[in-house]
Amino acid sequence: MPHIHAEAVTIEFPLYHLGARSLKKRILANSPLRLRQDEASRIVVSALRDLSFRIQPGERVALIGHNGAGKTTLLRTLAGVYEPVAGRLEVAGSIGALIDPSAGMDPNATGRENIVLRGLFRGLSEAESSTLAEEVGEFSGLAEFLDVPVRTYSAGMAVRLSFAMATVMDPEVLLMDEWFLAGDAEFMQRARAKLEALVSKAEILVLASHDMSIVREWCTRVIRLDSGRIAQDGTVDEVLGAPAAA
Repeated sequence: MPHIHAEAVTIEFPLYHLGARSLKKRILANSPLRLRQDEASRIVVSALRDLSFRIQPGERVALIGHNGAGKTTLLRTLAGVYEPVAGRLEVAGSIGALIDPSAGMDPNATGRENIVLRGLFRGLSEAESSTLAEEVGEFSGLAEFLDVPVRTYSAGMAVRLSFAMATVMDPEVLLMDEWFLAGDAEFMQRARAKLEALVSKAEILVLASHDMSIVREWCTRVIRLDSGRIAQDGTVDEVLGAPAAA
């Protein structure tokens, strides 16, 4: 059964090129909460600190907080991009990630080649992967650009390809950063209905957002992050407050 279980999950990133001892001391003194010195005497950033939560089937969870609170880092951790340095994380179920358009793509391969590779990675046959490429190409509207290297794509083209690749299958666990909703207007007008269907079919949704109207429309639970820690976890009304009367 799809689920997400996190127990004291911690994500840290080392800062290199800080060799001078005086510089290290100054940095630690100015940022005591999220920077520390590890056993190898490196300065590390504590991006996520001791996160514990459980997400069960049927839940639609919003991650909110100011920029730098840890929302996207947590999404990437759930997607398997980052590995915890401490704690335990279990994500069960097929995953669809709308986080970073370039994630998992070979920039030197064409759009079509990236789609086929993604299909093979998900266990499809070569024939099924080729069919998948045609479906993605048609929906994304990339036309002849589907057969040129992804590194030549504009940001909007990369989003369209990534969106089409992620939504052509129905994942059990959908991870999404809200900026995927801010693609070019013409494409998103076509894509929104498909995205809403994808959200409704997913067993679990985890959405990082600054837009509280989207949170109220799509989510049943809110986790507020602050400096890499969970500050609040509850229903939408518990965390955001009851909506204002019309």
